[in-house]
Formats: sequence, structure tokens, C-alpha cells
Amino acid sequence: MKFLVKIPNLILFMIFYLQEILLSNLRVAYDALAPTYQMKPGILEIPLDAKTDTEILAFSNLMTMTPGTMTFALSEDRSKLYIHAMYVDHPDVFKKEIKTNFEQRLLRVLR
Repeated sequence: MKFLVKIPNLILFMIFYLQEILLSNLRVAYDALAPTYQMKPGILEIPLDAKTDTEILAFSNLMTMTPGTMTFALSEDRSKLYIHAMYVDHPDVFKKEIKTNFEQRLLRVLR
């Protein structure tokens, strides 16, 4: 029965993630074809609410599979994930979006 409660969260997350992949692909493609680059790359330290190996692995893989972002390190104490992003206009806003849009939605599916 616990799984049945998670199905709506899983469906909503899949829709959200597919939308993010589409938008990210369009942004990267546009930037590759445009005469000037819009990139503002940055490295961000994201504090993690994810605690288990499964949660951390799923979160980091989903971030890497999204065009324009790539995870490259996990802190020794497993409390922070380091992400390289191609489009970091406002680092604090970007971090908040990753925490609320990606991590929290994923944790609702996994927990």
C-alpha cells in the first residue's frame, strides 16, 4: 500500500524531470547555435538532505543527466554535493531551485 501512495509523486516527478530535460536541451542547443554565448558557468556546493546511498546516487545521476549540469564530487561527510552548471545567473537562486525542484521532489518519491 505504501507504494500506491508514492505513484502520484513518481508521475509528477517524471513529468517535471522530462520538462527539465527538454528545457535544458533547448537552452544548450540555442547557446551552441547562437553567435554569442549566454553561459555563466559556476561550481556550486549543494547541501544535501539526501542521506542514503540510493538517494544521493539518484540525485547526483539525475543532475548529471540534465544538460548543462554535472556533479563531480561528494564531500567526505556526504553532506554536500558539488555541481558544475553552465548557466548560473544567481547562485543562491540556482541552489534553491535545485533543492526544492530536484532534491525535495526526488525524496518524496524515494522515502
